[in-house]
Amino acid sequence: MKSPRTVLRVLAVAVAGVTVGVLAGRWSALRTAGPAVVAVPAGSAAGGERKALYWYDPMVPQHHFDQPGKSPYMDMQLVPRYADEATDQAGKQAGVKIDPAIVQSLGMRLAMVQRVPLSARVEASGIVGLNERAVAVVQGRAAGFVERVWPLAPSDVIAAGQPLAQLRVPEWTAAQHELLAVRGDAGLLAAARERLLSLGMTQAEVRALQQGGVVQTLHTVSAPIGGVLESLDVRAGMTLTAGQTLARINGLDPLWLEVAVPQAQAGQVTIGDRAEAHLASMPGQPVVGRVTALLPTLNDATRSLRVRVELPNADGRLRPGQSARVRLAAGGEDTALAVPTEAVIRTGQRALVMVAGDGGRYAPVEVTLGPELGDKTVIRTGLDEGQQVVASGQFLLDSEASLLGIGAGPPTDRAPPANPPALLDRERAP
Repeated sequence: MKSPRTVLRVLAVAVAGVTVGVLAGRWSALRTAGPAVVAVPAGSAAGGERKALYWYDPMVPQHHFDQPGKSPYMDMQLVPRYADEATDQAGKQAGVKIDPAIVQSLGMRLAMVQRVPLSARVEASGIVGLNERAVAVVQGRAAGFVERVWPLAPSDVIAAGQPLAQLRVPEWTAAQHELLAVRGDAGLLAAARERLLSLGMTQAEVRALQQGGVVQTLHTVSAPIGGVLESLDVRAGMTLTAGQTLARINGLDPLWLEVAVPQAQAGQVTIGDRAEAHLASMPGQPVVGRVTALLPTLNDATRSLRVRVELPNADGRLRPGQSARVRLAAGGEDTALAVPTEAVIRTGQRALVMVAGDGGRYAPVEVTLGPELGDKTVIRTGLDEGQQVVASGQFLLDSEASLLGIGAGPPTDRAPPANPPALLDRERAP
């Protein structure tokens, strides 16, 4: 009686022999019978011979060859490109054909080439800041002493005319006595008035001196404008020198909004453009201003153009340091063709869009781009109004077109010539 190990070995040899026989039979049948089914594109005669326009390497589809053979680039056979695949019934480039069910499963979206107003529209962000033109510096024109300081501190918001400090200026006392002494002489009176004004007295104080005849020993310094008190450099009992700065005030109406515009859109912004600032503290209440300056240097960190917008702030609701979403718009009556920006395929050397044709076919078309207008991009050449382009899933179609050797061109371009370049010399091919 045979052992179990011997029985298993015999069964394994028998199974291997049967498998080899089956595979050999199928291979022989395929060699003798040939392909059972041949796919014939729509529009061509069933069973008719298909005409090959050229052959190509799917890995290098831009190079065409006039005869079959082995690719000089890859260790593979060249693939034929048939005439019924390259053109449709109208003679136009057919492109890639996708079944409608697959289109739906891929989630492809189409968008129409439309004519839109050519007015520039830039979306950016900005920071509210102080208006450096609305600055008042309060100085003492003559030496003196500080008698009193009002209870104020830097960053306080004050109104115009707010008292800041009370000073005693010895030179003012002597000058006032001189004016009272020469009131009968018009020439000397005018000279005495000018001296008092030069020492820092106001027109109102000089008139009060002439009318009342009472010498003022104390002088109150007030804020010439309203705004934020940036600095207050006086304290009671201090000694002042001529020309010493007492306070610095920065106005709050209007304020400046510094907007960071990407350098790619810098050419769309001009002085005088309308600006809408949307702040989180004022939802639904945009503040409208105007572009007043384009600063000459870009921001080093963000490579963006700094645009200055002037915003009104009569009610004081805007605060320096607030961030805002800004929409810059320049009016214009010109129009241009545009497609969604997401539909454009940028390869670095050119720009493509996938145009949807009849019968579920999609073909790449090279276009010349213009400026971006919000979420759309202007198309200067390559498309016509009313055409459909792929806005989602276009990269898959572009890859398939490249593998099939379908080159990009304007919609009216014809198929490749019937006599493409000859097969490259394989010995000299890279």
